[in-house]
Amino acid sequence: MQQIEWQDFARVELRVGTIISAEPNSKAIKPAYVLEVDLGEHGIKTSSAQITAHYQVDELIGRQVLCVCNFAAKRIAGVRSEVLVTGVYDEENKVVLASFDKPVANGARLA
Repeated sequence: MQQIEWQDFARVELRVGTIISAEPNSKAIKPAYVLEVDLGEHGIKTSSAQITAHYQVDELIGRQVLCVCNFAAKRIAGVRSEVLVTGVYDEENKVVLASFDKPVANGARLA
């Protein structure tokens, strides 16, 4: 595992957001959702996320997730993706979202 300095980690802006809308991205080659994520004082941001294997649209609404907020916006399958919703791959190479076991404020930064 490659080691980094604390300053490297501190540059990544990881913040909590609540998914307020989700819909299938019909333009995506691989199944994906277009998400709107409320990041509190940092605004509502859009993300395209390939998380359809484990999650249905209706169960995503209200879910808190951890987002990388300081990547440059990127156009993905017709969507301007402004944040990266984080997760890990399971044994079947499908994404499981990083989330929280207690509610926290939208926009809170990972400490």
